[in-house]
Amino acid sequence: MAYQLITYKKATDIPPLPGKNLFHSVELFRVFEQTSGYKPLMIVTYENSVPKACLLAAVRKSVRWFPPSIIKRCEIYGSGEYFTDQHQEEIFGEMLQHLTRIVLNHCFLIEFRNLDNALFAYKYFRENNFFPINWLRIHNSLHSKTPEQRLSSSRKRQIKRALNNGATMHIAETEEEIRTFAKMLKKNYSSKIRKHFPGINFFLLLVQQNTTKEIGKIFIIKFKEKIIGGSVCLFSNQNAYLWFSGGLRKSYPLQYPGILAVWKALLYAYDHGYQHMEYMDVGLPFKQHGYRDFILRFGGAQYSTRRWFRFRWNWLNRLLTNFYI
Repeated sequence: MAYQLITYKKATDIPPLPGKNLFHSVELFRVFEQTSGYKPLMIVTYENSVPKACLLAAVRKSVRWFPPSIIKRCEIYGSGEYFTDQHQEEIFGEMLQHLTRIVLNHCFLIEFRNLDNALFAYKYFRENNFFPINWLRIHNSLHSKTPEQRLSSSRKRQIKRALNNGATMHIAETEEEIRTFAKMLKKNYSSKIRKHFPGINFFLLLVQQNTTKEIGKIFIIKFKEKIIGGSVCLFSNQNAYLWFSGGLRKSYPLQYPGILAVWKALLYAYDHGYQHMEYMDVGLPFKQHGYRDFILRFGGAQYSTRRWFRFRWNWLNRLLTNFYI
């Protein structure tokens, strides 16, 4: 079956697509496009001029303390979006081969994250010299019980105590609030959770982009009019995704800003009819993991998945392939 693959590098060139997946949408493309350090690309597969699938990839600079100090990596969330029920893995194989060929010319690493089906397109990943690493995902179900019913008893006490001690929860409404929140979170974000933190435009465009559908919200925690915590939530296909969260827990231990940041996002997702809340990037499946243990006390469930990686250096790719497979 003959497919035509077209790569778009500007949001204005992307034609209207029938998809609903935010992680492969023109809206998220615009966010990356206007955020410093990112260069997105969208691969659209056509059959007889009819779009059959699309794949959004974001190339970003990664700054490290050890050589090479600056590298470029390509990140993809999920395995694309499909506008047909037929030949999905075959179509993905075409897009994967095309992506690998054009991206490895200037990227050190390609990484596929948050795959809904850990076995999807295994054959095509291996044919393109990707190797898998076991990972974990955590989500809260919001459709059968209220968020309060899923909380641990200790977490309930902490939330009640934080609110009694004067902390308040809000949706960020002004650009000034968003800028203050982003500055606070970048300064205090733990490297144990995430090493990369995007520029301010990432947060502004998530909530201020003129679109007919809700794509993101920023929740802030205040104490005496000072922002002490907050979280960033994305919405796609009736699910919510907590991408960033944190707070000044050492400076304001009695207000539990990190806990309230997650709690406010959960309440909003439940009140607006979303089916699940997923926590992005909870890490490798180690027995001890502080952030994962912190998240699980909100009543979520964890399950195994995998991420796929491909390095530019063939010798490194072969070494890690032999190690992980």
